[in-house]
Amino acid sequence: MTETYLRPARPASPDAGTGERVHDLLAGAAATWPSATAVRDARGAWTYAGLDAESRAVAAWLAGQGVGPGERVLVRIGNRREVAAILYGLARLGAVFVPINPAMKRFHLERIFHDAEPVLAVTADAEAGALREFATCPVHGVDALWSALDRTAVPPVVDVPAGDVAQLIYTSGSTSLPKAVVSPHRAVTFAARAIGRRLGYRQGDVVFTAVPLSFDYGLYQIFLATLAGAELFVAPDAAQPRLLSLIRQAGATVVPLVPSLGEMLIRLSARGGGPTAVRMFTNTGAALTPPVIAGLRAAFPGAGIVPMYGITECKRATILEPDGDLVRPGSVGTALPGTEVLILDAEGRPLPPGEVGEIAVRGPNVMDGYWRAPEMTAQRFRADETTGEVTFHTGDYGRMDRDGHLYFEGRRDDMFKRRGTRMSVIEIEAAALDVPGVTAAAVLPPEGTRDLVMYATGDITGEALLRRLAERLEDAKVPAECHILPALPLTDNGKVDKRTLQLRTAIEPI
Repeated sequence: MTETYLRPARPASPDAGTGERVHDLLAGAAATWPSATAVRDARGAWTYAGLDAESRAVAAWLAGQGVGPGERVLVRIGNRREVAAILYGLARLGAVFVPINPAMKRFHLERIFHDAEPVLAVTADAEAGALREFATCPVHGVDALWSALDRTAVPPVVDVPAGDVAQLIYTSGSTSLPKAVVSPHRAVTFAARAIGRRLGYRQGDVVFTAVPLSFDYGLYQIFLATLAGAELFVAPDAAQPRLLSLIRQAGATVVPLVPSLGEMLIRLSARGGGPTAVRMFTNTGAALTPPVIAGLRAAFPGAGIVPMYGITECKRATILEPDGDLVRPGSVGTALPGTEVLILDAEGRPLPPGEVGEIAVRGPNVMDGYWRAPEMTAQRFRADETTGEVTFHTGDYGRMDRDGHLYFEGRRDDMFKRRGTRMSVIEIEAAALDVPGVTAAAVLPPEGTRDLVMYATGDITGEALLRRLAERLEDAKVPAECHILPALPLTDNGKVDKRTLQLRTAIEPI
């Protein structure tokens, strides 16, 4: 089923692009650096010319299966180089790429099949049979698909408008069903170019990603590497115990991180093994804690650390210069070129520097809303009645300094009142991380009969941590309970899984 999305027009920006499509990025790289390595995984590599050829063969095969413009293809194959070829092949056809994490269970998968209505799915060959039990479309194993490719086949030439949908990126939220962010070609390519200009990936870089390619942070590494003519090294899904040795073997110079990966690299580096070529760590999704940042600087001297703030609905909002946190602790940077980040009050009015409010984003990086969710789209993607300009209301809270640097304070759900005092879980977690011996912390706001609860990891007792927090925070902000765990539970994307912690408190009242 093909669907058309209409959104209000907005004023042209000098950085708004010229109708570029996702596959145009690869075409440019293949013409400029045909023999440079484009993407590598544990099983082999393709040059940019080779990746271009593979994507054309995939497009021809997909067209032969009846896939056409606007139709969705669900891809659930994990961290493999084939993801890049399928992504670009679908873009050539004007079809929609729907990446899904292999860790996603049937409960959510069934609902996504119903919601996205894909015309075809690609998965690991060993899982194709299980997926066929409930899939609403043909399911193909990726290895079988590659064996069937005809490299001499010519894909159809499709005129793909830059405003057409390139991707549906499913992201978890406050609802039980993951929601899909509608990502058009023009927004994807604008965001990729704007991020690339700020980060400065370059030809000769080896970008090492152990972040899932189904997570947009991992997925955009494909575009950023392509724009720079860099090599993307895709670490296998179960690479964590060998993470540091793989980074050395790959000659990695750029490593995107979430906190759990940063913590693992610090532990692995303590075993020795010599220096690496890493020049830059980037971070988004969940912020690196001060102990992790300090540990990375000690373990990887000379590697800059780049905090960023983003959300799938606008891909990236701000990026800090490398090691900018040394000058502006807590900052996640300034807005991307050609975009605007605002801090708004409850009525949607801009707040002055220093005041905390909702973070909002305007610009060509703002996506087209949520798939088949017009009410939610209207609530979060608000168009000006006069100009048509769209402002995306993130639901996150922060403040801006006078120089335009953003400081993240937390999500709407992270803000709460206790004993008449308004507070954020972020400030309480930050205070805990300031306590010597604490390596990670997560706070659950009061809910029902449950009071404020903290979970933490590190060489400290819960009682001692509460005493140290009382030295740093007002009484109302000190949790009623603190529990020390061997490790905090994580989501598939490496963020602290607070839903699991909430379930733990529900099953084992404290």
